[in-house]
Amino acid sequence: MSIVVRQVEKVFGTQRALQGVSLEVGRGEVVGLLGPNGAGKSTLMRLITGYMPPTSGSVEVCGWDVVDHPLEIKRRLGYLPESNPLHLDMYVREALMFVAGLHRLSDRKQRVERVIEEVGLTPEAHKTLGELSKGYKQRVGLAQALIHDPEVLILDEPTSGLDPNQLVDIRALVRRLGKDRTVVLSTHIMQEVEAMCDRVVMIRLGELVADAPLQDMVQSEGGLEAQFKALTAG
Repeated sequence: MSIVVRQVEKVFGTQRALQGVSLEVGRGEVVGLLGPNGAGKSTLMRLITGYMPPTSGSVEVCGWDVVDHPLEIKRRLGYLPESNPLHLDMYVREALMFVAGLHRLSDRKQRVERVIEEVGLTPEAHKTLGELSKGYKQRVGLAQALIHDPEVLILDEPTSGLDPNQLVDIRALVRRLGKDRTVVLSTHIMQEVEAMCDRVVMIRLGELVADAPLQDMVQSEGGLEAQFKALTAG
């Protein structure tokens, strides 16, 4: 398994953000974490990336414990946070070369050109990041997450704030990326899961309340929409 989460809890002061969450994700799966705002989706993703440790339980990525082996995790995992922090005064290639340097890649120039083409940045590659639209900024974030060719991609609200045309492009890109990688993405928008994911994991108030293939969810009584409404209303 690419990702193994075992009985994870995360507590912030008196707030229990995650409660006994267990999850396994295999290579080639695109898994959507679906839930209302504040459900615990981002917290779970930060635990998987090693950004913060669990209060209890364990998380493994590609067989490595995220707390005990953080550098091994960073070599195998790419992360696009919801905020997508960028140095807006840098040019596209300059920013990607910088990230490639952080990963100590030996073939930096070739890798930068390859990832620019992979995410569809070629028409805007001559610009600074501050000149890019929101959709192309998201592509830069994805390129940074992909630059070291990771086995696992963690995408936190990757389509947030995009216009309809940008949505179509980013959805298609995520589907392509998921063909030979493990992809976990979070969203509170049901249609995003239907457009991009093979499997749905629903989270509410820090608990995993459903985990099934997308097709099974869609074909269940009332479909995915009914289940999501029950989740957000309950």
